[in-house]
Amino acid sequence: MNLEAIGLILYVILQLVISAVVARNIKTEDDYLLAGRRLGFGLATFTFFATWFGAETCIGAAGSVYERGFSGGYADPFGYGVCLVLMGAIFAIPLWRRKLTTVADLYRVRYSPNVERIAVLLMIPTSVLWAAAQIRAFSEVLGATTKLQFFEAVTAGAIVCITYTSIGGMKADVITDLIQGIMLIIGLLILAGILLFSFEGIHKIMHSIPPNRVDLVGGYESVLAGIEDWAIPICGSITAQELVARVLSIRSPKIARNSAISAGVLYVLVGLIPVGCGLIGAILFPNLSNPEQVLPTLAKHYLPTLPYIVFVGALFSAILSTVDSTLLAAAGLGAHNLIFRIRPDLDDFHKVKITRISVIIFGIIAWIIALKASSVLHLVEDASSFGSCGLFVTFVFGIFSKFGGAKAALCAIVTGFVVWFFGKLTGTISYPYITALAVSAFSYLAVGTIEKWSARRMLNS
Repeated sequence: MNLEAIGLILYVILQLVISAVVARNIKTEDDYLLAGRRLGFGLATFTFFATWFGAETCIGAAGSVYERGFSGGYADPFGYGVCLVLMGAIFAIPLWRRKLTTVADLYRVRYSPNVERIAVLLMIPTSVLWAAAQIRAFSEVLGATTKLQFFEAVTAGAIVCITYTSIGGMKADVITDLIQGIMLIIGLLILAGILLFSFEGIHKIMHSIPPNRVDLVGGYESVLAGIEDWAIPICGSITAQELVARVLSIRSPKIARNSAISAGVLYVLVGLIPVGCGLIGAILFPNLSNPEQVLPTLAKHYLPTLPYIVFVGALFSAILSTVDSTLLAAAGLGAHNLIFRIRPDLDDFHKVKITRISVIIFGIIAWIIALKASSVLHLVEDASSFGSCGLFVTFVFGIFSKFGGAKAALCAIVTGFVVWFFGKLTGTISYPYITALAVSAFSYLAVGTIEKWSARRMLNS
């Protein structure tokens, strides 16, 4: 066993120990899912950043930029960075003031229990797909470090991720997010510094990159194609339980707003490092069979042993800090919004126990998906777009307007999902996501207007 593998194992063990120690104080459902609603600015900023800065940024985005150039980074870091800033600037304060436990609670309180259940059934696959992306990325790094075969690497990654998540809940998550966020920034800065030194500065790097590969909006066949690509990470992630849970875990609305905005800015700045690595990697290693190996390959070739161990630890930090949040989100939605609605008599001990079991179940499903998926980035894009069109429309109306009721919400969610799924499956719709978004908004407005007319008729009669 080489030093890199030993360092990696020790790092994972350290994370598990921290998670176990922090988890001893978990007593209630709020402790497990929302860290007792007591997060301050520092922890909140790093948990936003570390949760969002996952496999798709480090592995997927670097691979996409390796293939497509700078425009391959439209989703990460730029799209998801904008999503975080918008959450802080527009949604964080009104969301926090509602005192929800999960984002699906909004659909019950504002619309109806039936809308809540439909929303949960669409949100859970999103979180599981995102978890699968992290497990897949975990296996990519593990395979590059230990020479494990694909199945062995994915399975080992799944075991670590499921164990890590089921132990600690949100309380352990935010503590380890702070450690992992710092590790991640240090690791990426080390790699960036050594690459700059190897190329004798940023000017030489820029001259080595073909001009057509540094155009952010290049490569789009039309304006609508660009809007489609940018709408998926922004609109598709605003309603994510992983994001909303952090808003609800913070101790004041102003801190929720400021920490989300700060995390979005930090996210883009740090995310430019994997983007740069993708551009450089295409010059140094132009014939990689798997583009998503570009970041581990650069690190392995250019970093000495100790910095390489730190860097690999940073990659695992990015992955672990996201996978625990995604599995926790799926488990929280399934347990809190489905099981506990059927069994409202359960005490906090059994609620936490059931949620932990749910983490394991969804983790196994994510492992199976990770084995079958073609790439990390495709998993993340599917996760962001899956059923989110109608959820986004009803989320916005639900927070900022009293217009529209349960029927309008159900119609918007169902039509949005059907149009997106049909377009994705058949390929007959050029821009399935924004088409589904438009159809969903129209459905909500149309049915909401009918509901309003019906209510007036009943009053007049």
